[in-house]
Amino acid sequence: MTIKNKIQLITYPDSLGINLPELHYVLRKYFSKAIGGVHLLPFYPSSSDRGFAPLTYDEVDPAFGTWDDVEKIGRDFDLIIDFMVNHISRQSVFFQDYIAKGAGSEYADMFLSFNKLAPKGWVRDEDLAKVYTRKPRPPYQTLERPDGSLEKIWCTFDNEQIDLDYNSPKTQEVMRKFLIRLARNRPKMIRLDAVAYTTVEVGTNCFFLEPGIWRLLEWFNDYTSAFDTQILPEVHEHYSYQLKLAEKGYWCYDFVMPMLVLHSLYMGKTRSLKSWLKKCPRKQITTLDTHDGIGVVDVVDMLNPEEIEQTLERLYEQGSNVKKTYSGPDYQNLDVYQVNCTYYSALGCNDDAYIAARTIQFFSPGIPQVYYVGLLAGENDIELLEKTKLGRNINRHNYTIEEIREAIKKPVVQRLLRLMEFRNSYPAFNGEFTLFKSKDTELHLEWTLKKHTVTAHINVKTYAIKITYTDPVASRLVEFHA
Repeated sequence: MTIKNKIQLITYPDSLGINLPELHYVLRKYFSKAIGGVHLLPFYPSSSDRGFAPLTYDEVDPAFGTWDDVEKIGRDFDLIIDFMVNHISRQSVFFQDYIAKGAGSEYADMFLSFNKLAPKGWVRDEDLAKVYTRKPRPPYQTLERPDGSLEKIWCTFDNEQIDLDYNSPKTQEVMRKFLIRLARNRPKMIRLDAVAYTTVEVGTNCFFLEPGIWRLLEWFNDYTSAFDTQILPEVHEHYSYQLKLAEKGYWCYDFVMPMLVLHSLYMGKTRSLKSWLKKCPRKQITTLDTHDGIGVVDVVDMLNPEEIEQTLERLYEQGSNVKKTYSGPDYQNLDVYQVNCTYYSALGCNDDAYIAARTIQFFSPGIPQVYYVGLLAGENDIELLEKTKLGRNINRHNYTIEEIREAIKKPVVQRLLRLMEFRNSYPAFNGEFTLFKSKDTELHLEWTLKKHTVTAHINVKTYAIKITYTDPVASRLVEFHA
């Protein structure tokens, strides 16, 4: 049950229409040729973070639909779903039972109490300071029980997202049950959200600790592979982590591309991007935009500090009302390693620059994913941002069916859809990739499979694109107009 090498859409269950049935309608009506797969962001009952604080994996949130609705989408498109391996909701039956009963709870061992982590429950401040959290606060919260007693619990992200202890047999029992339940629905892929934070060991940075992370990935893969479902570890950090995953044969993300493409199009230079294309994993998922911000930490060492700063400054200049405060604590975004902005807005809403960026993505090694806002060339939603005071909502506009009908009429969206349909249908993209030498202002990317060859010439300074491909039947070279 191999995943198809066709462009995938990333979407919430209620972002293209109000629920899963409407999403399915929109996909079939408008995007059936442009999209081969759907990464359906969390649709489970959740207490926080728009689905990323799951109470259970046994249910679909009734506001979105039913398991039957999920399965029907999976019949028409390759389905990718999320498994939040690092944590469970504070409101889940597991943690609520632990709050009420303490050590007497049957689920007590699932959680990382400081009493478990260190003698007498005391972890030194210098050890806490070593932990990689991406948020400017210690990786714990203080739990107050009904009897007034206090206890510190490991908590890497939001207070509603309680970390799990995978050394615990009870955690393994509970999560194994959930994982098998999800895999039996036969999605093509399960994304392991925040998997790098599951390796907790006092005195370390508690991030992607080897060899423990490999044992855990093998454990997840054992249960999903029985149902022909592949795992996709989600790791947002230095690109070397993606190379490690690739060496072990796992799928990985190309989170380097978003900043590298912006840098190339802002500065009219391709040196760093070419360097990455030569060595990037081939078994990867490529992105320009996701439900989170544009990642910065991933590109360290591919761009030097000065180049990163230049790229960020240009992003704030061109990013259509982007302010630095939108990515800061005033807007509930404490992740210092990302910038909140739609990709279309990041390119100054320039249609030619946007199509050039997508051409680079679609012609790079890997399977492309396009975020639903990017699919419709969406601009920053300042109104929603200011209304909610949540920075990431700048890139999370929910489209009604009526809005979608209007958005697809935009020339840039029509161009994008033609390019996506071509990428999905032309055979050469299943063949061999070649990066040719070219001027620093240009990219020359080619794919070849038997008699099929497609070539993209992209000028990152002028945004000019020329795509040509062979037509074996007519024995001639054809130009594709994006």
